[in-house]
This record gives sequence, structure tokens and C-alpha cells, in this order.
Amino acid sequence: MGLVGVGETGNGEMGLSSVALGTKNKYKRMDSQLPDEDEDASQHQLQEKRSKKTRKYVLACAIFASLNSVLLGYDVGVMSGAIIFIQEDLKITEVQEEVLVGILSIVSLFGSLAGGKTSDMIGRKWTMALAAVVFQAGAGVMVFAPSFEILMVGRLLAGIGIGFGVMIAPVYIAEISPTIARGSLTSFPEIFINLGILLGYVSNYAFSGLPAHINWRIMLGVGILPSVFIGFALFIIPESPRWLVIQNRVDEARSVLLKTNENESEVEDRLNEILVAADTSSGGKYEEKSVTRELLSPSPALRRMLITGFGIQCFQQITGIDATVYYSPEIFGEAGIEDKTNLLAATVAVGVTKTVFIMVAILLIDKLGRKPLLYVSTIGMTACLFSLAFTLTFLGKGQIGIAMAILSVCGNVAFFSVGIGPVCWVLTSEIFPLRLRAQAGALGAVGNRVCSGLVAMSFLSVSNAISFGGTFFIFSVVSAVSVAFVYIFVPETKGKSLEQIELLFQTEQWQGEGGQVELGDVEHLVQKG
Repeated sequence: MGLVGVGETGNGEMGLSSVALGTKNKYKRMDSQLPDEDEDASQHQLQEKRSKKTRKYVLACAIFASLNSVLLGYDVGVMSGAIIFIQEDLKITEVQEEVLVGILSIVSLFGSLAGGKTSDMIGRKWTMALAAVVFQAGAGVMVFAPSFEILMVGRLLAGIGIGFGVMIAPVYIAEISPTIARGSLTSFPEIFINLGILLGYVSNYAFSGLPAHINWRIMLGVGILPSVFIGFALFIIPESPRWLVIQNRVDEARSVLLKTNENESEVEDRLNEILVAADTSSGGKYEEKSVTRELLSPSPALRRMLITGFGIQCFQQITGIDATVYYSPEIFGEAGIEDKTNLLAATVAVGVTKTVFIMVAILLIDKLGRKPLLYVSTIGMTACLFSLAFTLTFLGKGQIGIAMAILSVCGNVAFFSVGIGPVCWVLTSEIFPLRLRAQAGALGAVGNRVCSGLVAMSFLSVSNAISFGGTFFIFSVVSAVSVAFVYIFVPETKGKSLEQIELLFQTEQWQGEGGQVELGDVEHLVQKG
């Protein structure tokens, strides 16, 4: 005879399953789910805490890695105003002015080329440190330059340092970021370029009242400060996990991935993907064919990557953004603004616009995707460049012409910042395979810097030959061509891991309908492989 209210469980044990458990009952079920719910809640809280900590850590890494980009932006912004006073102090010619402005971009290509090889040898992290040191040396020489020749020496050193920096930052951030936030985080260098431009404009305006032989030196000297913080960053940021895998330091790579991925269960998946991509899972090395030879004699898939990466980098610059930013005082002067202080104040408005709209891109790039932003950007730039050309050619130097010129320039930099500015660097850091990423990314950066230098060094001469308006008509046509390039050659990479993107370019479906390949197709390729 059993106890009242005590039943037998399915496994032969005695339980309280037959006892009514109302709100007033003093008995509790031994198999109650409450402990499990408490445990689940506790685990959820721990996971949420880990996620917040991880996001903050990855954000800090992206910010510190992007500090070198401030140097490029600051130089672009500050030189637009400093050149006015350098010309007055050192009595340089217009040709020397063009060379001084544009040579930094040309020389930076050597830094970018060397940066690819250097980052493969000493790591992404220490390449960023090298960039800061070289730039500081160049900036110091420029500050104390007594002549145009010495100023050029400092400019050359600064250019090499910037070349290292602009090449390595997007690669590092792409390799350390979780897939879901890679687009936003890899856009950080472009944010900091814009921030640097704005700081350069503000510096011009703030120091313009000082004597001409002092103010431009202070303007250039302030640019040293961002690189100082990079020294502190080296104690915080880790090495790229993908570079560590290349060096067969797999345990260190796993440790970094644990810090940069919110979900621990994903770490091994990511690590295995990297191991397969690096061809170290079987203890092997890269194939005998050298990286340089592979880039010079690319496979069909690599050729597609190079067309996309190199092309988008070139289009970013040949649409004339550096001409707009470097020579905005001259453009506004052509529109009718004569006072130097008013000219520099107008450039501050350009810098603010450029910085604000890059934030819009950061919010949208992982939601809308890379390609929609590129469409908005290139089409909008085409319209604004045509408007600026029309204004400078037909509206004269009245109040309407001045207002339209300022509006067109601000519109152009806004559309640039919301799309092709940041997306260009995101794409080139995503699309190349691991063994080629650094050096192929460097090749793209070289195309970017060469086009930037050619535009900056020829803008005034071309404008004198065919007018400012005629030059911007050319830029508007080039921008229209970039719309077609985006449609034909640029695929959507949103939501795909770096290893999946590599497989995406290996499929014939890359061609047609703007290179759209669904994630399911890529996963099928992975399974098939």
C-alpha cells in the first residue's frame, strides 16, 4: 500500500507527480523546471556580458588601427590651406605648388607596395607602428624646413609612412572583425580620414591669423599628434589571427579569436576556415608559386578579384575627390569668394559634411550592403560634379554661383563619404584570398595613391587650360562610368565570411546581373569542396 499523494515515476522511482501543486500547496515538484530556467537566465547574462566585452574590444582595435588614417586625412585637409601660406613664405611657383600637394600621394605608393610584403614578414600590427614612425620623421622635417627642397624631403618621408598606414589598416581590421560587423568596422579608416580632413580644415582656420612664416609650420606640426597615440595602441591591439595562422601560431590565433568573437562555439569554425584557406591544416605551406608571380599571372578567379579591387580603388580617386578637397579654396575662389578667412571657413563646412555622412555609411553598410551604397554614391556624385561644372561655367561669380558651388562641393563629398569612400576599402580588404590579401590589397592601394597623385598634381594645370568648369565636366563623365563599373564588376559581399567571398569569385555566376551570387550558392560550393 503506497503513501497518499506519492506516485511511481516512469523509471520505477517514487515521486510526487500525483500531488496537486496549487499556489497554496507546500510541496514542490522535484523535477521542476525552475532551476533550469535560472541556469538559462544566468547563462544568458554571462553571454550578454561576454558579447558586450567582445564588441568593446573589437571596437577599440578598429579605432586604434585606424589612427594612421587620420594622418592622411589631416595632410589632405591642412595642405589645402597651408599651401596658401607656404606659397607666400617660400615664394614657390604654381608648378611647385602642384608637385608639393600631389607628390605625397605618388610617393605613398612605395609605402603601400612595401607594406604588403612587410606586413607578411613582421605582421600587421608592427607594420602600423612602422608607418607611424616614418610619418613622424617626415612631419618633423617639414615643420623646420627652411626651403622648398627640404620641405619636399619631409613630404617624401611622410608619404611613405602614409602609404604603409592606408594599406595595412583595412586589411588588419577585416581580418580581426567578426563577419556580422566587418563592413562597419572596416569602414573606420575612412571615418578617420574624414576626421583628419576636418581637423586639417579647422587647423587652417585656427592658425591662419598668425604670421605666414609660422602658421603653416604649426599647421603641419599638429599632424604629428595622432601618430603618438599609435604607440599606446600597440599595448592594446592583438596581432591578426589570420597572420598568426600563416606563421603556424595556431594557439595564439585561437586566443585572439576568443577575444574577438561573441560566441565561443563559432571560434573553432572560424579557425578551421582560416586553416583551410591558409593550407596549414595538413601541415603544408603555400604552393611553390610565389605571390608576386601569382599576381602577375592570375587565375580567372584572381583576375576577377583584381579587376574589382584595383578598379574600385582607381575610380574612388579619378572622380576627383582629392581635387575637390585639396583645392576647395581655389574652387570657392573661382566661384567668387575672395577673402582668405571666408575661403577657409567654407572649407570647414566641406569637412563637417564629409565627416557627418561617413557616419551614415557606417550605420548602413552592414544593413543595406556594399553595392546599394555604391549606387547611391556614384549616381549622387555624378549629379553634384555636373552641377558644380555647370555653376562654375555659366553662373558667374554672384551670390547664386557661390551658394551653388558650396552646395555642389558639399553634396559631392557627402555622396562620396556615404558610399565609394569607405566601401572601396572594405571591398579590397574582403575579396582577396588570405595568402594574397596583404600584397593584393597593397596593389589596390597603389592604384588609389597613383590616381590621387595624378589628379592632385594636374588639377590646376588642366583647369588653367580648359577652365575649372571644364575639368569638373570631365570628372562628372568619369563618375558616370563608375556607375557602370559597379553594376558589372562589383558583387555583394555583405554577410559572407572572408573565406566564402573567396569562393564566390570562383563561380561563373560572378558574371551577369552585377555579379550577384547568393549565400546559399557559396555554401553549396563549400560543401562541394
